[in-house]
Amino acid sequence: MFKKELIANRGEIALRILRACRELNIKTVAIHSEADESAMHVRMADESVCVGPASAQSSYLNIPAIITAATITNVDAIHPGYGFLSENQRFAEIIEEHNVKFIGPNSQHIKMMGNKISARKIMKDNNVPIVPGLNDISDKNKIKQFIDRTELPIIIKAASGGGGKGMRIIKDYSELDKSINAAKLEAKKSFNDDTVYIEKFLTSPKHIEIQILSDSHGNVVTLGERDCSIQRKHQKLIEESPSTILTQKERDQISELCRK
Repeated sequence: MFKKELIANRGEIALRILRACRELNIKTVAIHSEADESAMHVRMADESVCVGPASAQSSYLNIPAIITAATITNVDAIHPGYGFLSENQRFAEIIEEHNVKFIGPNSQHIKMMGNKISARKIMKDNNVPIVPGLNDISDKNKIKQFIDRTELPIIIKAASGGGGKGMRIIKDYSELDKSINAAKLEAKKSFNDDTVYIEKFLTSPKHIEIQILSDSHGNVVTLGERDCSIQRKHQKLIEESPSTILTQKERDQISELCRK
């Protein structure tokens, strides 16, 4: 069990982590920007450290300042919450290098699953069904063959990042070159990586997520699903659990695939 934990976040998620730590008798360190000095998560924590000015880029995304805060307060673990640095591979790597526990996926897992092309390959290698796609789009003949097999529409997607950035739907083959260039440009601007790939575009899909919890001893459990289909501009508006469209058989099948 950890003795002291730094919470690298703010707001609602920081408060939930704080309450859990109190129940487990774990001391807490809150980080905050200059603007959040009197925020509730700061007042509730055992210790607090200012990590920069008001902007998130200069504070809650300021990796050197957060690592310094962890070092001077001598914490055993860092909990990133969600958003901010929770899926940042380099942040997890640096924490591991300082012999502090990162409460979340290790840096290698973040690297493997943070890139959609890599994630697709891992799932395919483990016999997990995936949407038909083409990872290497450098050969126009292969793209044409893929379209002939799957039919239009298809979608170009950025390998890195999310939130709808670097995506283009193609309904006519004549749009291909222009759409690929536009997607690559947006991906480079948003994620500093212009790698894109192609998938079959699914019309009116349902966005179902399965929550997974695992530990360092190889134990893996699923915590149920969330239906995140109600979105605006590729951003979730409402998440519903349990999903009203899944049968119990489907729920069990998806959960088993995720445990792989």
